[in-house]
Amino acid sequence: DFHSTITRSIVGPLWARWERSPYLRHYHDLTKSQYDSIEISRNRQLSLLRSMVSHAVLTVPFYQKRFAESGFDAFNLESLDSISTLPLLTKKDIINAGDELRSSLYLNDPRVRRKTTSGSTGVSLEILVDEEALQFKRACTLRSDEWSGWRRGETIAMIWGNPDYLKKGLRGRIRNTFLDRHYYLDTLKMNQDSMSRFADRLLTKKPSLIFGHAHSVYLFSQFIANYRPGSIKPRGIITSAMILHDWQRKAIETEFNCPVTNRYGCEEVSLIASECERHQGLHVNNDGVYVEIIRDGNSVADGEPGAIVVTDLKNRAMPLIRYKIGDVASWFQSKLCPCGRGLPLIERIEGRDADYVTTSRGELISGISLTENFAMMIPGISQIQIIQESLNTFTFRIVKGNNFTDESINILHHYVDKRFGSDTMSNCEFVDQIPQEPSGKYRFCISKVANKFNGSSDNVFNHA
Repeated sequence: DFHSTITRSIVGPLWARWERSPYLRHYHDLTKSQYDSIEISRNRQLSLLRSMVSHAVLTVPFYQKRFAESGFDAFNLESLDSISTLPLLTKKDIINAGDELRSSLYLNDPRVRRKTTSGSTGVSLEILVDEEALQFKRACTLRSDEWSGWRRGETIAMIWGNPDYLKKGLRGRIRNTFLDRHYYLDTLKMNQDSMSRFADRLLTKKPSLIFGHAHSVYLFSQFIANYRPGSIKPRGIITSAMILHDWQRKAIETEFNCPVTNRYGCEEVSLIASECERHQGLHVNNDGVYVEIIRDGNSVADGEPGAIVVTDLKNRAMPLIRYKIGDVASWFQSKLCPCGRGLPLIERIEGRDADYVTTSRGELISGISLTENFAMMIPGISQIQIIQESLNTFTFRIVKGNNFTDESINILHHYVDKRFGSDTMSNCEFVDQIPQEPSGKYRFCISKVANKFNGSSDNVFNHA
């Protein structure tokens, strides 16, 4: 439409120039380089990896010690596989290292951004990202978003928690209105009323893209199927943040008559992989990250599950080298995607699954949004697992951090009352670590109350 054209051709470039952001230049370069051969792509990765490890050993105290202890020669990286001799970087390492993981070149850079995340295992981390890396990652994400059929400047229906633009005051609202063009359904407040209001808004705004947590998009699709079936017709749908099950994909695509593009990433390194328009696996973002999938210390064969290990090729303020995210995936490397892109394929992501919580007020709350809020807003929590025992009873398994105090418990109970109601009972269990499932995965939010996702009532979405 006219507004999208103006945003894409005038507002976007002018805003980028005002911000002095090179992201559009990166974006145009990336749209061309994505069709380079796998060999050219890997050679480019090797060059970026050599630069990153050299930077790390020269300016980051943590890596100076780690490289020395492991006998790793940062200036003689012969191949991408050479990095496999380094120990894995864990979430615990990041927390314990503190400022030791910061590059000395960025200690006084006011443009360094702080990103706080709960992570897929409920561990709250603070990651520092330099401005150059942030803008490059922005371009990588924009490139993959357009694989869905959406185009830069078009409207986006966001089914997501904690709208970011609201935290930035008037400037954030102006930016969202004229540039980002996002409309939000807050996943912390999903009920009949909020979903019907959001649906009615989308009937007039007609979004080009629906973006959100896999479970949340599925939930909204089922509401629409009962409320106004076939009324919302986006050009693209992107799901992220947790597993997209085949039955969810089928239901979403059936209601919206549009293919789902599944995407994978994390706050620590941003975009890792995304489906293209062929939907035959997820292309790794080779320009921003180097990905390994390992089991028992060795790379896995195609189709075999293993732990995802990622190295950020761009963030120099706080390098993350061989970072074990905590998720499981399998390769599709022997397969060439018919789209023609020279980016390797991940067959499927097997980690990150979350339950929805059902409240006594009839709301369904996304487990990933819920864990994020509790982990980030309560001081002193190193790790948290939320268990809904019954409609009004919750257990919080907590691994205490250094700053945990009695006031942390008071704040937790305050948020319990706010989110679930004052009649809710909550109990804290303090543990040394959060237990894993027999499969080796973590479940950071577990609900024992029947709902649409765990074997529930079929009446959750019936519209009165």
